[in-house]
Amino acid sequence: MKIQRIHHVAYRCKDAKQTVEFYRDLLDMEFLLAIAENEVPSTKAPDPYMHVFLDAGQGNVLAFFELPNSPDMDRDQNTPAWVQHIAFEVASMDELLAAKERLENAGLKVLGPTEHTIFKSIYFFDPNGHRIELAANTAKPGMLEELKRVAPAMLDEWAQTKKAPKHAAWLHGEGEFPGGNA
Repeated sequence: MKIQRIHHVAYRCKDAKQTVEFYRDLLDMEFLLAIAENEVPSTKAPDPYMHVFLDAGQGNVLAFFELPNSPDMDRDQNTPAWVQHIAFEVASMDELLAAKERLENAGLKVLGPTEHTIFKSIYFFDPNGHRIELAANTAKPGMLEELKRVAPAMLDEWAQTKKAPKHAAWLHGEGEFPGGNA
């Protein structure tokens, strides 16, 4: 078996209409379709829902469920808010900065741009409390290949020590990128 792509990623939302408007109007995602049922197809449980699908680009689909009969949604309180997020790529730093301005003009609090050496990103929350990241790639030639090369050794070291390995310390300004100055 070889996975072809992500068919869709689904999250819960508080209000399907508000959620579609947010992603359509602020992130230019096309509203593709909606499915609504009064019964869950897989379990046959009587639980009405609205399931909306948005085009996240290049065949990627972002979906949401509004579940009016379920308890109010919350997040995993044992996981820091910065961990669980949806990250979308934009084409350039100019687009990233324009998106930040657009979001701030719409009244959103936006963090960043944050430097990650191989990309820069901004962060904000959607109306459901989901953290969203927009990222523009800034990697220099060879950086991603080097990260892929050292990934197995980094994972093995992490599994043993639970401390950040130094195989790619250049990512954090410690030493030089093996392919030249980062």
